[in-house]
Amino acid sequence: MRKVLATASPYPDLFNRFELAGKPLKNRIVHAAILTALADKGRVTDKLVHYYANRAKGGAAMVVTEPIGALPRHQSSARVCAWNDSELSGLARLAESVEVHNCRILAQIQDPGRARHVGGRLTDAIGASPVADDLSWSMPRELSTSGIEEVIESFAKAAARLFRCGYSGIEISAGHGHLWHQFLSPWSNLREDLYGGDLVNRVRVLDELVDAIRSATNAQFIIGMKLPGNDGVKSGIDIEESCRIAAHFAQVGNIHYLCPTQGSHGPSLETHMPNDQYPRVPYKAIFERLRAAVPNLPLMAVARITDPSEADQLVNSGQVDLVALGRALITDPAWPMKAASGKARDIRYCVAANNCWNTIVHQKPIACDNNPRVAQPDELEWQPPVALKHKSIVIVGTGIAGLEAAWIAASRGHRVVVMGKSDEVGGNTRRHAGLPYSESLSSIYDWQFNACQQAGVQFKLGAEATLESIVAHKPDEIILATGAQMSVPRCLPQTVMSEGLFSDIRHSLISIQAIKSMQTGSAVLFDMDQTEGTYAAAFLLAEKFSKVFLITPRDGVAQETPLVTRQKIQRTLFEKNIEVRYLSEPWFSPTFSDDAGIGSISVFGGSPSLIEDAVFFSWSSPRQPNSQLETKLLAAGILVHKIGDCRVAGPVMQATSDGNTIALKI
Repeated sequence: MRKVLATASPYPDLFNRFELAGKPLKNRIVHAAILTALADKGRVTDKLVHYYANRAKGGAAMVVTEPIGALPRHQSSARVCAWNDSELSGLARLAESVEVHNCRILAQIQDPGRARHVGGRLTDAIGASPVADDLSWSMPRELSTSGIEEVIESFAKAAARLFRCGYSGIEISAGHGHLWHQFLSPWSNLREDLYGGDLVNRVRVLDELVDAIRSATNAQFIIGMKLPGNDGVKSGIDIEESCRIAAHFAQVGNIHYLCPTQGSHGPSLETHMPNDQYPRVPYKAIFERLRAAVPNLPLMAVARITDPSEADQLVNSGQVDLVALGRALITDPAWPMKAASGKARDIRYCVAANNCWNTIVHQKPIACDNNPRVAQPDELEWQPPVALKHKSIVIVGTGIAGLEAAWIAASRGHRVVVMGKSDEVGGNTRRHAGLPYSESLSSIYDWQFNACQQAGVQFKLGAEATLESIVAHKPDEIILATGAQMSVPRCLPQTVMSEGLFSDIRHSLISIQAIKSMQTGSAVLFDMDQTEGTYAAAFLLAEKFSKVFLITPRDGVAQETPLVTRQKIQRTLFEKNIEVRYLSEPWFSPTFSDDAGIGSISVFGGSPSLIEDAVFFSWSSPRQPNSQLETKLLAAGILVHKIGDCRVAGPVMQATSDGNTIALKI
C-alpha cells in the first residue's frame, strides 16, 4: 500500500501503481460493479467475457464484476452461478480473460434483500426486519439467526469457488439499500438480538461474513466493501454514522478497501447514479470526511467521475487511493489507455443519462447512449471494416444519428457528404444540450464531429437540402437523418391554434433563452412527452418566469425516463416550485383572444381550473418523422435509408445505434 515512482503520464497520480493484499495494481483505475445482464441462465457467455476483457485490455488496474449468484435464490436473476460448482469452468474462463492483462478481477457479492427496482412486489424478499421496501413495498421475511448463518455460509462458499477459479478477491456490497445495508441501518434494522440495536450488533453480520470469507480463502484474497456514505434516509446512515462504521472496519482490519456509496432503496436511490443535474464528482466532501475517519484504510471514490483530470485530482488530494469508474468505462473501455497516452480528447464520454442502468434493471443486456458496440469482441478502439465497394453517400441531417453514420461510413472508404440547414452540427441534441442540466449531451456530437473530420467527411451546412442539391452530389445511396417535429396536441382548440400565438417548446426555446430578466406571470407547459428534454425546458422556464405550471394527461411525470433519473426530476420540480397538474389537459377561455384565459381541466371532465396570470404557453408532444424528402428521392431512383427520429422518434441510444447499424450495411 505504498506509492512508487509514477509512469510518464499527463495524470501522474492516477497512474501511480498501488497494492492491495500484496497484489499489484498498475494504476488507480477500477471498473465499478454494474450488472450487465449478459449471462445466460447462470452461465458465462462470450459477450460477458468480451465485456470485462475489453475493460482490462483498455487499461483498468482492477475490474469488479457485477454481482454473482451466491445463493440458490439468485437462480431467477441475470447472475452467473456461483451457488454451486456447475459453472466453475465459466468463472475460471472469465477470470483468466481479465487477469491475463495484468488486471485484478474481483466479483461483487450481495443480495437485494427486500429491494425491487421494477413494478410489482417480491414474494421471496428477505431482510433484517419485517420492514417494507420504500419503493416496491415488498415485505421481507425476517432472517432468523440460523437463516443468517446459512446466508453467510453460502456467500463464503461462493467466495471459495471464486478463489479456486482465479479471482483476486471479492467486493461486499453493503450499500444501495441492499440486504447488508438493511442490517447496518437503524431505520431498517429493528432486531433485538445479537444482530440489532447498537452499532457493534448491526455490523456483526458483516464481521462474520468477512471472517467466513477469509477462512474460506487466504490473506492475499482481496476483500473490499461498499458502505453507505450518506443513504439519505431519515434515521438511517448519515455521514457521521458512516464514519463510525468505517472506523470499526479499519480497527478490525479484515478488509482491504472501503468504497462509500450514496442513497438507499427509496426516494434517495437517485443519489447513487448522479445524472447531469448533479455537479461533477459530487461527493468530494464525503470522501474527505471518511479519509479523516480512516486515514490508513484505502478508500475508493465512485459516482460521476468522467474525466481523467477529475480522477487524477482526487488521488492527488489524498482523499482517496482508488477511483472507480462505472458508466465512464461502459461508454469507453479504452478510457484508461487514452488518458495514459495523453489522448483524453479521444475518449467517448458518458452523458450520465442512466439509460444503461435502465436496460439492466429490466433484465436486458447492457447498452449505452454513446457506445453502440458495448460487449462486442472488437469494441476496444474499434475501427470500421473497409467496404468491399466504395460508394458516394449523402447524409441529410447533422444530428447524432447522421453523424454516427457519417464517420463510420467515411472510415470504411465511402465518399460521404453531410448536408444540414443549420450552421452547427448536433441537431436537436445540441438544442437539448443547451438546456439546464443537459450539457453532457454535447460530448456525443463533439466526439462524432471530430471523428468525421478525421475520416474526411465533407459538410455542406447552412442550407436546407433539396432534391436538386442532393442529386448534384451523384449519390449511390442516401441516408435521411432529418429528425422529427413535435405534433400539435389534438386537445388544443383550433380557434386558439389558428391565431398562431403558440408553438411547441423546441420552437419556443430561442425566444425563451433570449429573456434576460425574471418575467412576472406564469409559464404553462403541456407535457405529452415525459422524457428528459421536456423537464429541462421546464427548469429553463423556472429561471425566466415567476411561476411555472406543468400539465400532463398522465398520472405521473418523467415516466419515459430511468427511475433514478425520474427521482431527480421529481425532486427538482419540487425544489423549483413547479406546480404539476396530473391527469389534465390545457383549457382555454372561449374568449381567449380577449382575456388570455388559460387553465387546465381534468381528462375526466368537470370544471376548469384557471391560471389567471399565464403569460406563456407551449407544449412538448410525440414527434412525427421529417421524411418528406423520401418520396421525391425514391421517385428519382435513389436508394434511401431512414435512421434516428426520421425512421421512428426515439431516444439518444436509438439514434447512435441506428447510425452505427446503417453505416455497416451500406
